[in-house]
Amino acid sequence: MPKLPPLGKIDAKFFNEVIYPRLGAKRNEVIVGPRHGVDVGIIEFGDEVLAMSADPVFIVPEYGWERAAWFAFHILFSDACTSGLKPAYLAIDLNLPPKITEEQLQIIWQVFHNEAEKYGVAIVTGHTARYGGCDFPMVGGAVAIARGKKSEYVNPKFIEPGDKILITKGPAIEATGIFATMFPKYISQRLGEDITRKAEKLFYKMSIMDDALAAISVGTRDNGVSAMHDATECGLWGGIFEIVGAANLGAKIYFDKIPVKPEVQAVCELFEIDPYKSISEGTLIATVRPDKVNEITEAINSVGVDAAVIGEINDGSDLILEKNGAETKLRHPGIDPFWAAFYGALENYSKIEK
Repeated sequence: MPKLPPLGKIDAKFFNEVIYPRLGAKRNEVIVGPRHGVDVGIIEFGDEVLAMSADPVFIVPEYGWERAAWFAFHILFSDACTSGLKPAYLAIDLNLPPKITEEQLQIIWQVFHNEAEKYGVAIVTGHTARYGGCDFPMVGGAVAIARGKKSEYVNPKFIEPGDKILITKGPAIEATGIFATMFPKYISQRLGEDITRKAEKLFYKMSIMDDALAAISVGTRDNGVSAMHDATECGLWGGIFEIVGAANLGAKIYFDKIPVKPEVQAVCELFEIDPYKSISEGTLIATVRPDKVNEITEAINSVGVDAAVIGEINDGSDLILEKNGAETKLRHPGIDPFWAAFYGALENYSKIEK
């Protein structure tokens, strides 16, 4: 029996041996089911499909209630948007701690409503209650649903050798944004006000919704984007490993093509974590047809998001990293360094922030 990892998502071995063989009844309309490295399931209804993703409702009061609710909503829908379809519906279960106040819940729900209205999402069902034994940040779960034509959805099965690997914003966006939100005084003391302000601004970049919607505006599959993934657990390296692995193909990654924001590099060095392995909600990884790379990059830039081509898919089976003229085989990081660094910082630097 495979062992569970210490914290975080289960690994591919546990998924393949325990979860994947036990998925209930088989239904023909499920055309994309659970798979390691794939963010959504797809159900077809004639010419239309629904893409569904499930995630915890993750609300961190220390971010401030409005920021915490904004991030919670975007965590839920970032995965759904990697389907190549437009967000449409939300089912949400809130299992709240007894200590939450009426005012706090009102703020959370107003932000959810505002973001849902902005992106055309209808909240169709849910459950809201306070219970003993519940506490932040995990206060429930939700299913985010995107909708579109069957011919439009993207998935690693559509990736082909020659597709370019494009990323947005660079690595460690989430790690940096969270550190800057939680420990601004400490960062300012060590790195200065300018770096601190720039790092704090990354908080509202911790979403791939605008990135993904801009990319698919050009086209999907043969007309543009073949697959998308967001770099969450284990960051950029983990995300690339998962999307390429799900396609059963190989890739070459060009290290010097990967953009790293100065504030990201500085904050990651301060907290002694590798930015390429660190959690990065907000970094979209997309595989795109070569003849559409420039058009997709321009579309993403048009919504105020940076994008760069950092690699290419091939018909091999390995991920090769080219760095300083040498090639090495890239392996999945296994453990995201952010969590140990974050909880260590909570223990060591929280007094500075008071």
